[in-house]
Amino acid sequence: MKRIDDRLADYLDGLAPPAPGRLRDFQQAAYDEGLPIISRDVANFLSVMLAAKRPRNILEIGCAVGFSAALFAEFLPEGGAITTIDRYEYMINRAKENFASLGIEDKVRIIEECASIALPRLAEQGARFDFIFMDCGKGQYLRFFPYCLEMLASGGLLVADDVLQNGDIALDWAEITRRQRTTYKNMRDFLAAAMALEGCYSSILPIGDGLLLVAKE
Repeated sequence: MKRIDDRLADYLDGLAPPAPGRLRDFQQAAYDEGLPIISRDVANFLSVMLAAKRPRNILEIGCAVGFSAALFAEFLPEGGAITTIDRYEYMINRAKENFASLGIEDKVRIIEECASIALPRLAEQGARFDFIFMDCGKGQYLRFFPYCLEMLASGGLLVADDVLQNGDIALDWAEITRRQRTTYKNMRDFLAAAMALEGCYSSILPIGDGLLLVAKE
């Protein structure tokens, strides 16, 4: 979804640098292959936040081929760690190969199961994270949100990707195709809940296909 005109969007895209260091080829190859990784502007925005915050413990919901986790690893302080969750064997295997080639296997723990199982268990174990990134099935954000809030440390930051659904989030109910209505409703309920949180500061930014940011006091 474009919130600015195409000429300005193309100009800004041209200014955006590629991913840092060893991730540059990984990023471009994933784009060329049409793999589901974060867009360049989202990667740049997250890089700025991570460089400023330097979170020690990171949780990612939706690993895909591992690009986001690899980007996060660039900003980990000494002794920091990333936990990423995915249930698709193909994506998990590709991610493991990419982590090995980048030499970051010791920094990334992959939980190979559905987040609906992994998140309640992590919360029950008392896990705490300084930074949580949600980039999984969009209709599941609402369901996973309470567990993420419980595990988000004080002063922590949660980011959810692709929350504007190519602009469909603003359409009237009758304009949404029947097969998308559940996802549409869940996403709108998720955004409403996030923006009404007490003890947190929340914002929705038109970067990529929309980012939700929640900062916990």
